[in-house]
Formats: sequence, structure tokens, C-alpha cells
Amino acid sequence: MSSNAPNIGDSRPQIRQLDEAAINRIAAGEVVERPASAVKELLENALDAGAKRVEIAYADGGKTLIRVRDDGCGMAPEDLPLALARHATSKIDGSDLLNIHTFGFRGEALPSLGAVGRLTITSRAEGRDAASIALSGGEMQPMRPAARGPGTTVELRDLFYATPARLKFLRSDRAETQAINDVVKRLAMAEPFVGFTLTDVTGGGEGRVTFRADPQSGDLFEALHGRLRQVLGTEFAENALPIDAEREGLTLTGYAALPTYSRGSAVAQFLYVNGRPVRDKLLVGALRGAYADFLSRGRHPAAVLFLECDPHRVDVNVHPAKAEVRFREPGLARGLIVSALRHALAEAGHRASSTVAGATLGAFRPEPVGAARIYQMDRPSPGALGGAHQMQAPVVETPGFAETAAPSARFEAVADAPEMTALPLGAARAQLHENYIIAQTADGMVIVDQHAAHERLVYEKLKRQMAENGVTSQALLIPEIVELSEGDAARLLKMADELARLGLVVEPFGAGAVAVRETPAILGQVNAGALLRDILDELADLGDSQTVQARIEAILSSVACHGSIRSGRRMRADEMNALLREMEATPHSGQCNHGRPTYVELKLKDIERLFGR
Repeated sequence: MSSNAPNIGDSRPQIRQLDEAAINRIAAGEVVERPASAVKELLENALDAGAKRVEIAYADGGKTLIRVRDDGCGMAPEDLPLALARHATSKIDGSDLLNIHTFGFRGEALPSLGAVGRLTITSRAEGRDAASIALSGGEMQPMRPAARGPGTTVELRDLFYATPARLKFLRSDRAETQAINDVVKRLAMAEPFVGFTLTDVTGGGEGRVTFRADPQSGDLFEALHGRLRQVLGTEFAENALPIDAEREGLTLTGYAALPTYSRGSAVAQFLYVNGRPVRDKLLVGALRGAYADFLSRGRHPAAVLFLECDPHRVDVNVHPAKAEVRFREPGLARGLIVSALRHALAEAGHRASSTVAGATLGAFRPEPVGAARIYQMDRPSPGALGGAHQMQAPVVETPGFAETAAPSARFEAVADAPEMTALPLGAARAQLHENYIIAQTADGMVIVDQHAAHERLVYEKLKRQMAENGVTSQALLIPEIVELSEGDAARLLKMADELARLGLVVEPFGAGAVAVRETPAILGQVNAGALLRDILDELADLGDSQTVQARIEAILSSVACHGSIRSGRRMRADEMNALLREMEATPHSGQCNHGRPTYVELKLKDIERLFGR
């Protein structure tokens, strides 16, 4: 490999001041990665202007046209040229870069868009005339009078025409359209009192509305719940728990779904800091940690969470795209999310998601065969009724039949107890295949997996005992010395007290080394070096570690599995009812230790619909 720098000649390199067009194009590379980035910047400007309705239109995945129209405060004609100047903004005065209460504040978006595309701004402030100004490839055009109501319309055509190389990195129109949809929906969830309309005008004409969210009313939680129903669908809204918690000046609100309403990827996780959508490793790790005890590997929680705090406690000026943040007290933010979500899940008790019942009914539904039956009358005649009653009369059992055919279901006679059917999980009526309990409720029925349900009950009992009595530690005869870098050793020793509560006792042992003196007894023989390195990896990735806790809980889960009621065991009626009552009283009993539902509830009206009643 040549030692000479390929971009530097033999003569001494000369320092030059880049012209304004080059500076804006470089800035555009940071701010505008794709059409969705431009939509995000323009939409945030509209929201900062106090818009109550925003209309977004695009063509060819945003490559040829992006238009954002709002009814915000607008701009006066003399302000339009300044709006296209680099680092000109009305959001901050520059004296305090932490006291930020708006989406935008850097003053880079509009000049950056005008440097790589054809940008036109038409705006009118209340009581002022409307005006229009254009910026194409970094060259500003003269301002012209225009006609429009109060507000602003920003039109961006031919994105990246001035930097053709960037066009090669764009994806298909379909993929770019999906990215635009995602951006609009994320911001729509952050502003439930604002109306959004997204239209695809590819090919010209009025176009096709691809997303619409009307402004919501009511208090914040009612408005947010209605907006989430519009954006994420009815299933999420029905199975989401409200979150409202506060700790030391940090506030967490939003909705988090039940564990049994989980997804195969993290596509339903939306996190906001002071109203700004972010993708932060700390917050994602906290969300994952809160559900760690309820979801199996490969399943991801669904949640929309808003973290609010004093702007001075979080730095949003980390990246030009403003998608990353840095907390002054990251441990406090993470702890608030974990504790608030776990408290909400515990408050949900035995509740399972409604999608479980929907999937069950779908499995029951027969495939349509031929034309639908045509009934000649709705009410049968007295003769037909008498014949039907006769057909339903009990048949005298032939002696010896029971010995030749083993029943697939066992009915356990129990005293009629109306007060039990009024309970959430009802009264046990039968047991199927020595594994499934059938219970009758006031308005339907419940099918319980006895092994999965009891497994969760035993697991929760073991966790309570561990929390009350602490984690028993095993002292090592000879402490294990683990060699680490000085930085890793310092990070590990910083959380030594927390590890000691979990039975793992570490002490400093010279520069860059720690001595492991005790390990959790329940883990048995432990490779201390590997365990400490796993903890350090998690600290580097998420800022916190749940490795020891997760290993202990995994063993408790295994113990609970082996100690629970096994499939194939016949249960008496009183045992089945006792299991149902304990499920009602135990948090998280709606799902087993692996994240699967422990019971399915079917409403009588849904069952009747299966039979066409």
C-alpha cells in the first residue's frame, strides 16, 4: 500500500474557504438522507409553527415532488429570504443550546433542501400579504407576490438533482414511500390534536390519500388513545395499558401492550423524548428489560412511550438528524421506564390480549363450502320443535360401552355457584384431554392450559420468595481473578453494590483486575470470567446490565416448569377452581414463562356467531 495520500499533491496543501453552495450540499448530506428525511424536516417546521392541520403530498416516493401545506403562523415577506439562509432560525436565540422546546433549532433544513433540489416556499402571516420565494441548486430566485390563506406551503421538486450521485443510493419508489409513511405516522402519534393527511399524487391529478388522521379531542390520554387506534389499529388500542409515572422530575406517559400482544420484530416500538421521536439504545434496552421476564426469545414488545423532562437534562444536539439524545442521568431514565412498565403489567393481573381469542375463533371457523344455506323460516313449527327435543333426549348407555371407548372429555359435577361464574375466569365445568380446563363465565367460557398456568403461578411465587429472602450467595474457596482493562474494571466495580444484591460479589484486585469472591448459589458452578464479560458487553450496549438477574430468573423458570402441574393429570373440580382463583390473584398469570397465553376467553356472542345464531 502506498504511503502517499492520494488526494494531496507534492506541493504544500492550501487551506481554502468553501463556497456557500458546497457548504449547503455537505450539510444536506447529513440532514437529508432520503425523501423521508425531507418530509420529516418540513413536517416538524409545520408543527413548530403551531399548525392544526397539515397536508403532505408526494410523487414517485418523494423523488420528484414533496409538498407540505399547513395552517400555522406563516412568515412575513421580509422573513422569507432569511429563512433560506444557513443557520437562521426562529426557534432559539443561540444563548442556551440546551433550552430547546421545538422540533427544529439548527436552521439547516431549508437551505440544505434548496441546495440539492428545487425548493419553493409560499407563506402568509396573519394580517400580512402572501409571498413566494424559490431556491434551486443553492441559487435564490427573486421573491414574488402570491395568493394563499394564513400558513405556509413548502414544495420540493427533483430532490438530489444537483447531486446526481445521491440518487443512486435511493431505494425503489415503494420503499421510499413506506419510509415517508413511517415518518408521518411517528409524528402523528406525537401530536394527537393535529390533523394529518398524506396523499400520493404520482401520475398527477388529486392523487390517492394513503393516510389520514383527524384531530382528536378530550384529555391527553383520550386523544392519544384515539390517535393510536387510527395509526396502529384497533388491536393495539384494545390491548394496550396506559402508562403514567413520574420520578425525580422525569415523567413517562403513553401506552404499552400486554405481553401476549407481542411482535416478531421491533416495528411497533415508538419512543419520544420531549415530544421528539428518537431511536435511542438506552430507551430501547429499558423497554426490552421491562418485558424480559414475559416474552420468549424472538418476540418484541409493542409500546408508544413519551418521556418528558427539563430540556437541560437531555442533549438533543447530538446528531444533525436529531434522532439521538444523550441523558444527563441515564440510569434514572432507564429505571423509570422499567419500573413503570412492570408496575402496569402487574396491575393488569391475569389479563391476556384479545387477539388470542380472535385467533382461536378464526381456527374454529369452518371453510365455506358451496352456497350459503337458505332457511325457509326463522321460527320452527311446534312439530319441528317436538322432534328436535326428542332428538336431544338422553340416550340410555349400552352396558360395557364405556370400557370399549375412552372418553376424550371428563365432566366434573360441581355444585351450581352463580357467584363463581361472575368471577373473571368463571367456574370450572370440565377437563379436556387431562390438560385443558373448561370454565363457564357470566357471558362466555374460558379454556385454560393447566400446565402453563400453574407454571407461571409457581414462578411468581419463587420470585416473591427470592425478593423477600434475598439471593443466597456461595463463597468461593479460592477467589477467581479476572483480568480486564482498567476501564472495564472500573465500570464493573461501579455497579458492585447492585451485583452484590444478586449474590455476585466482586472486589478490586490491582490495576485492571477484579476478584470474584461469591457467586449466586442457584447458578451452581459459574464461569466467572465469561459472566463478567457478558455483563460488560451489556453495559457497553445498553448502559445497564440484567445478565445476572436474567440467569437467575431463567433457573427459577426452569424450576417452576418442573414443579408445576403436568399435562395428563386429572384434576378434581375443587382443584381446578382453586387454580382459577389463584390465577385471578396473581400478576402476569395471563402468559406462561415463555410468553404464550395461559388461557383463552370466548364470549357467548362470538360462539353463537360460529353457529350462525
